[in-house]
Amino acid sequence: MAEPQVLSSRDPGGEPDGARLFPAGEHRALTYSSYLALDELLAAQRPRSEEHDEMLFIVIHQTYELWFKQLLHELAHLQERLETGDGQHALRTLKRLLAILGVLVEQVHVLETMTPLQFKGFRGRLEDASGFQSAQFRELEAVLGRRDPRVLQQHPEGEARQRIAAAMARPSLYDSFLAYLALSGYEVPPRADLGAPLEPSAETQRVLLQVYRDDGEPSQVAERMVDIDEAVQEWRYRHVKMVQRTIGGKRGTGGSSGAGYLMTTLHTPAFPDLWEVRSDI
Repeated sequence: MAEPQVLSSRDPGGEPDGARLFPAGEHRALTYSSYLALDELLAAQRPRSEEHDEMLFIVIHQTYELWFKQLLHELAHLQERLETGDGQHALRTLKRLLAILGVLVEQVHVLETMTPLQFKGFRGRLEDASGFQSAQFRELEAVLGRRDPRVLQQHPEGEARQRIAAAMARPSLYDSFLAYLALSGYEVPPRADLGAPLEPSAETQRVLLQVYRDDGEPSQVAERMVDIDEAVQEWRYRHVKMVQRTIGGKRGTGGSSGAGYLMTTLHTPAFPDLWEVRSDI
């Protein structure tokens, strides 16, 4: 296997980037390791037991958090593109989002290589730590349109809780999609309360029906939005089945109801209008 390339670049004057950050004689060239902060990243796995499989559990969940960060980054960019009417770049970003969501589903298969007995070997060391405490996932849900202030109770006062609350207060991805349709010439009824959950709207569905009949770029964007919704639902389903095969009907860590609660999140679309309009096409 080839050695990873050393990442480096130089400014117009010929000095490596960052050279001026160090006094004369103390310059450290940018390397693959320093650019990616590998010393910090690879030191972030701290198992609390001697069980072999705990490392896999930690790496998988840390990787999820990195992908959640990238999803939020891409979704913010997507909303900007939609709200300026830039359908072409919105489609490109939607394609990337779908690829990332596909990776999240595949990661479940890796975690499922761990048997219930192997998980039991270190599960007690998790104490009250639970995936329900993932602030980034709650923020992701809010960007996709979830408006449930009860989730804030799972997070102490601080930056993470503020990010979730802010995401629930600003326009969701679907609101940005409706703004894009308006810029594309469609008479989209405004949503009166951005802080309210998305509910099916017969008036909006009439607009979407015309979008599909016109069969232009907006209809392509609409279909990719459906793909995003379906991919999130697929990940939720795979997550539920993984929890069921790992802990069965036991309560989750942190006092959660485990698979029981996760089952209630299935089959609930983020963008209901885009599904209901299909009955009329």
